[in-house]
Amino acid sequence: MRYRVRSQQEKISLYSAHFPVVVLTGARQVGKSTLIEHLFAESHTTIVFDPLTDVGNARSEPELFFKNNPGPLFLDEIQYAPQLVPVLKRLVDKDRTPGRYILSGSQQWGILNSISESLAGRAVVVNLMSFNLDEILDTPPRTRWLEHVIHTGKVDSLPTYDCQLKEPLLTCLYRGQLPGVQELPLEVVPAFLDSYVQTYIERDVRLMADISDLALFARFFKLCGTLSAQEINYSQLGRDIGITPQTARRWLDILKQSFQWIELPPYSGNVLKRVSRKNKGYFADTGLLCHSLFLSTPSALPSHPRWGSTVETMVVMEILKIVSAMQSPVGVYHWRSHGGAEIDLLLEQNGVFIPIEVKSTARPKKKDTLGIRAFRDTYPSLSIGDGLIVHLGDESGYLTDTEIAIPFTAL
Repeated sequence: MRYRVRSQQEKISLYSAHFPVVVLTGARQVGKSTLIEHLFAESHTTIVFDPLTDVGNARSEPELFFKNNPGPLFLDEIQYAPQLVPVLKRLVDKDRTPGRYILSGSQQWGILNSISESLAGRAVVVNLMSFNLDEILDTPPRTRWLEHVIHTGKVDSLPTYDCQLKEPLLTCLYRGQLPGVQELPLEVVPAFLDSYVQTYIERDVRLMADISDLALFARFFKLCGTLSAQEINYSQLGRDIGITPQTARRWLDILKQSFQWIELPPYSGNVLKRVSRKNKGYFADTGLLCHSLFLSTPSALPSHPRWGSTVETMVVMEILKIVSAMQSPVGVYHWRSHGGAEIDLLLEQNGVFIPIEVKSTARPKKKDTLGIRAFRDTYPSLSIGDGLIVHLGDESGYLTDTEIAIPFTAL
């Protein structure tokens, strides 16, 4: 498969020029190793660790490992050799040459906890998600219209770029965004996803946590597909498959720590009694989401009860990928009042908030701005920029003076 330019590679190259350690995290098979080897194949020696084999005696003799491998190094699947991290800290303290070590891993528990404690101030962490639209289309990364809106808080002009998908939107949703499925015939995608889930549960989950009933955890994984784009209720989640709310919370944490599940915190401001305080959760990939819903064909999507939440998952994940590639930090929330008004996504930068609503329709109407207008009424003193209604149609346009409808493909 030909290499596709990733939107995160500019950020990784920049960080490697200034930090001695760069850590790339993300779910399994999102292209971490491929990206790093593309950027650093000529300058770094690659060592891939394994949960069963002690590669290079890294676990038993970490000091000796680094003597035999002086670097620069790309240490792949570093979560399988956590014993290296304390030694790595000492080496970096002696020599802070930028880009000396590149680390990657697919389990936050195994990587980020130890790195955040041992390599604070020495390492920078970048999270890689599955392909965004540009990467699926194999087009060069570009300056995005949404980035300008986030920076300024204003829609100065309607988007003029609208990418042309290679296949129908339903097929894109059904296929998902994992790199490994992009070149496959559609009829074998379910087999790929079956294998992906099985390997994830039997390898990653087994190593991450002491779960006696992996078959029940597999049911839990699929059940989460019905909860994507919803606020999280641990009691209901546990009750649906016969586990306690505490177990449901712990299992959902496993999905989060292995990057299969993304959560948005609620925005409350100072109106604590009138708004929801629950996180909102999303499957990280729409292909896995459709797989968990037992969909056999893309054409079954529009009539499925989870159609709206599947579209919202797709749009929110695309926006999160755009935000993650930006150099400057962006706050990300959701908002919901107890009266039922809600905003799917709320972005914050420089004290200005950008409210975003997702609609699974091709022709949004003024009534679709009610949630955004309720948010403005609830926080009259807040600096709130123009609101966006992201839809599945082809046209951009103003629905009110401050709310603009834009196609998903124009983001």
